[in-house]
Amino acid sequence: MLSDISLLQLILANIVLVAGACLQGVAGYGIGTLSAPLMFLISPAFLPGVMIINAVVLNILMLIRNHQSLTFRPVRYAIGGNVIGTGLAAITLTFLTAQGFELAFGVLILMAVGLSVMGLRPSLSPRNSVMAGGVSGYMGTITAVGGPPIALIYQNETGELVRANLAAFFLFASLASVVALAPAGYIGMLEMKLVLATAPGVFIGFWLSGHLVTRLPFNALRPVILSIAALAGVAAVIRGVLTY
Repeated sequence: MLSDISLLQLILANIVLVAGACLQGVAGYGIGTLSAPLMFLISPAFLPGVMIINAVVLNILMLIRNHQSLTFRPVRYAIGGNVIGTGLAAITLTFLTAQGFELAFGVLILMAVGLSVMGLRPSLSPRNSVMAGGVSGYMGTITAVGGPPIALIYQNETGELVRANLAAFFLFASLASVVALAPAGYIGMLEMKLVLATAPGVFIGFWLSGHLVTRLPFNALRPVILSIAALAGVAAVIRGVLTY
């Protein structure tokens, strides 16, 4: 198979992406929170480049589906913050060893889970959008999990607006992360081959979300998703500590 990636790992990665893409298609975010930690456990080779490029594909599909509900004004503030966060993440990645990346991945995943369960309810204001965009850009570039910070400021908005605005933000954020990751050596020919091998999971998950968008109880699934992410974060920290 591709490098050290087995057929079983590719099948598992596609299954995980089906679940994450379906969740994001329904709720507006979730492919990072659900899929990225599990993809890391399947193989660190899937993070961050492969996961982020798959997110680009998904967010293009979502923006096409939900473009009529897009309100760009609040998104532009988040994009401004994202540029700063992504730049800081790119600098961080140039100093991380493989073991350091595992530790950073685990810690940032646990921070993302913490943000999701803190019960904060910030308003959708320009200042909060810039701050959330910056944190999302930093976390998303390193771990492919940039959803929780930006989702916090959209938790009181309607489903259509959330899906459209977050798709626009995440599309820009994912493309910015690709630009930052490529010079740092995290995106190469192997990663592009792995994207081709795992993209079917994204397309299937997105297609499923179109049938489940009014039926899937996202709030009921949220504790399960966060528990999975937390366990994967703890596992990454332990593995990073043991191999440091």
